[in-house]
Amino acid sequence: MEELSLLENMAIVLTAALIGGMVARRLKLPVILGYLAGGIAIGPYGLGLVRDLEQIETLATIGVVLLLFTLGIEFSLSAVRKMGKVAILGGIAQILATAALGLMAGWFFHWPLVEAVFFGFLIALSSTMIVIKTLMERGELGSPHGRVMIGILLVQDLSVVPLMVIVPSLDQSGIALLSALGWAALKAVLFLGAMLVLGFWGLPWLLKRLAGARSRELFLLAVVCLGLGAAFGTYHFGLSVVFGAFVAGLLISESEYAHQALADIVPLRDIFATLFFVSLGMLADPDFVMANPALVGWVVVIIIVGKFLICSFIPWLFGYSAKTMLFVGSGLFQIGEFSFILAALALDKGVISDDLYSLTLTSAVITILLTPFGLSLASALYHRLSQGERFSRFFTPRLDPGSVGEEEKLSGHVVICGCGAVGRNLGRILERRNFSRLVIDIDPRVIESLHARGVPAIYGDASNPHILAQAHLERAKVMVVTFADPIATELAVRNALMINPRLDVVARVHGDEQAEVLRGMGVAELVRPEFEAGLEMIRHTLHRFGLTTHEIQYIVNTLRDEGLT
Repeated sequence: MEELSLLENMAIVLTAALIGGMVARRLKLPVILGYLAGGIAIGPYGLGLVRDLEQIETLATIGVVLLLFTLGIEFSLSAVRKMGKVAILGGIAQILATAALGLMAGWFFHWPLVEAVFFGFLIALSSTMIVIKTLMERGELGSPHGRVMIGILLVQDLSVVPLMVIVPSLDQSGIALLSALGWAALKAVLFLGAMLVLGFWGLPWLLKRLAGARSRELFLLAVVCLGLGAAFGTYHFGLSVVFGAFVAGLLISESEYAHQALADIVPLRDIFATLFFVSLGMLADPDFVMANPALVGWVVVIIIVGKFLICSFIPWLFGYSAKTMLFVGSGLFQIGEFSFILAALALDKGVISDDLYSLTLTSAVITILLTPFGLSLASALYHRLSQGERFSRFFTPRLDPGSVGEEEKLSGHVVICGCGAVGRNLGRILERRNFSRLVIDIDPRVIESLHARGVPAIYGDASNPHILAQAHLERAKVMVVTFADPIATELAVRNALMINPRLDVVARVHGDEQAEVLRGMGVAELVRPEFEAGLEMIRHTLHRFGLTTHEIQYIVNTLRDEGLT
């Protein structure tokens, strides 16, 4: 039946996404790659199972709208401000430098000027989804390179909005292009003004009424109507639908109902976003890759090498260490999911050709696939080079690492390696008890803050032997290693014990294998955060059943001995 064709197509698309996602997950690859592969398989260049591609593209548009809507809700201006210059100025510099790289690549391959410029902006965007997921799996979200990457990614995500406004006008040239861009900017300002008025006066009243009704269905319906309604409004203004969706999300983000709105809409967004990624795969032409392997290879190399150098140079400008440079460059060399959205819109408006679209999509898939391997390679390369005599000094800080004031007088002190949440809390307790301490951290902002308070601190990587040599470990009472990175922890402990074999060490561990290695080195105390959290939950639960403090402590001590032996 004709009226059931949409249902049939959706069933095929979602099934292909499910199978592709499961295969990608089993292979420990990003699920987005599975969605794209599923789309290629069922699309017109594959098995041709989907009969009406326009229906799927319409539903995929809803997915794009919801993606940008939730991006607006999640977007945090305060997070960007906290990162400071390295996020804002560094993010803008990275986008412009990468756009220039794309322009040069377009000149080299003899592409039209508009396509070359637009290709530069496409490759400037990295994948927020892939990078954050990879950092979470590696336990590096709170590391200096993790914070720098997240700050730059936020600025990249924000840049999607003006690009979406500009794209529909790029199919013109000369005076007509300038006129179209000016008119688009004026309409964007007018729409933004109208949305601000609505957001400050109408939106809080509406959300408060709906929350007061205590109906989750009505609240979700209102949130969806706001996102789709704003997108529909910008469409009739002659602008991109995602601009309105992003602005609506941004307004909701400033309200007290933002968390509930995000929690309610994310499952709906994920389903429609899946349709979008599968539809992208349907448009991909495998024959193009087979016919142009050299072009694809060269473009991928240009993207990876060019973005690695640019993204590595940004943190160097702001005083970060060589380790941060290496990891930021290795983590941001891929093309992101919002590049897919921009490329699809540009293809629809005739700004780019089918060949450039296929080239962009292929390059994005390859660079996303290589991202986890890139970070793993960077980690292995860093830890190998930083321990050798020839290269280790390259990884010592460019700033003065020994400007710690009274460090020469330190004796019987605690050396804290890593001043994250654990290190900060330990430092506060030591300060209250008037115990001397020395902090080693690779984040220059942390060191500046500690110096301002008169706390002895060394800027650098605590796994580097040249940095540890300045911490007076021969006179230290104990060294506490708070890293989440197991390799860095192992190297810091090994190098510290080479300086002072009798040093008392307390180290953070995340698994039995790492615990055995560190115990073999002679580490006195091993602390596993997840395990200790479980013990605290056991403690509180048993307390509710009336067990005495001594009974509970005996049980906890027994479990701790069993868990770390």
